[in-house]
Formats: sequence, structure tokens, C-alpha cells
Amino acid sequence: MTDMVNKPPHYTTGDIETIDYIEDVLGSYHAIHHCHGTVLKYLGSRLWHKANPLEDAKKARWYLDRMIKNMEKSKDDWS
Repeated sequence: MTDMVNKPPHYTTGDIETIDYIEDVLGSYHAIHHCHGTVLKYLGSRLWHKANPLEDAKKARWYLDRMIKNMEKSKDDWS
């Protein structure tokens, strides 16, 4: 069964997962903003206009958890 929340196949092809690449390029501090924007995307008006609002809510939670992880890593940069 494909896990579209934690390991969507379109983000995991190749040797490095897309989010890991984004964090590597942007660094933890700037990746916070990427994750924040993605949370807003999944919880915004699209939540109720897509095929699977529960899946999108779970994706938003996944990105929020990732955002918190990056905040903890880069606390000295934003606090």
C-alpha cells in the first residue's frame, strides 16, 4: 500500500527525498518557511475541495512536525 502522507512516491524517487534536498539547499532556518507555506496550502481552502481532506490534513500535520524539527535545529537563528 502506498503511503501518500509519509512517503509519497513522487517525492521519494532517486537517492534523496525531496524535503531532505530542500532542507539541504535552504538550511533549517529557511526550510521553516517552506514547511509553513506547505501547511497553509494543505489547510487552506483546498482542504475541502480536493478528493481526500483527511489525507491533506495529515499531510499538513507532517509538514508542521517537520517545521517544528527545523525550528528546534535553528532556534539560535530566529529566537
